Order: sequence, then structure tokens, then C-alpha cells
Amino acid sequence: MFNPSRDDVRRFFCAVWRKHAEGSVLTPLEATALKWIAVHPEYHAWLADEARALAEDFTVERGQTNPFLHLSMHLALEEQLSIDQPPGIVAAFHRLAERAGDEHGAAHQAMECLGEIVWSAQRSALPADAESIGAAYLDCLRRHAAQ
Repeated sequence: MFNPSRDDVRRFFCAVWRKHAEGSVLTPLEATALKWIAVHPEYHAWLADEARALAEDFTVERGQTNPFLHLSMHLALEEQLSIDQPPGIVAAFHRLAERAGDEHGAAHQAMECLGEIVWSAQRSALPADAESIGAAYLDCLRRHAAQ
């Protein structure tokens, strides 16, 4: 899933939830997704109804969190932590988790930083520089850990 469509992402998460309910064997990526699905029971109804999930537009104007974007960000963070990319994220995340008191709370704070960095990079007229983006991301994590 290197460049999945919106519907591909939604089908993936719905399939993970369905496979879990059926007791089917999960791939490692699916197992990681299920880890985060499990701690978000507020999304279970969406995941159980693929047709509804595919049809829904989650908008900020309607005050809705997009469960598929949220779960995708959890997966992105997991991937970053698994390879320590950007370098130093593992240490920064551990400090954040100590301060937050749990991995889930730390993940949500890290995802705020990730969202902020992606938004800033998209809005900038300058070409993206992976090193400076990574540094800004780590700085945001460190600020959250210091609060």
C-alpha cells in the first residue's frame, strides 16, 4: 500500500476489523492496525460497515474526526518508530510517553506534531527538505515532552 486511494485505506481497516471478528489470521501490518483499532472503540461501528465507511465524507466543518486518517497516522507513527526515522524519534517518543503516562496518549501528541509538520510542509512554497522537516518534527515532540 504505497499510494493507496482513500477507498483502499478504508477497505484495509474495515477488512482488518472483519478478519478480527472472524478470528482470521492477520498479517503483521494488519496486527499493528488492530492494536490501534482496539483502543478506539468509537470507530468500531464505522469499521463494521464498509459501505457506510466508503460513502462518508468526514469534514472538520461537521465536527467529525476521520477515523481512517486517525488510524493511518497511528500506522505511520508505528513505522517511524520501527525504523527510528527520522533519527531520534524513538528516544523523543519514549520521553513523550513517560510524560504522557502511556503510549496511546503519547501517540496522539506525536500525531499532532506529525499533522502540524505535514500541514506546514504542504503550505510552504519552498521545496520539502527531509532533514529540516525531520528536525522540526523532533523539536515538536521534544516540546510536548517538556510541557
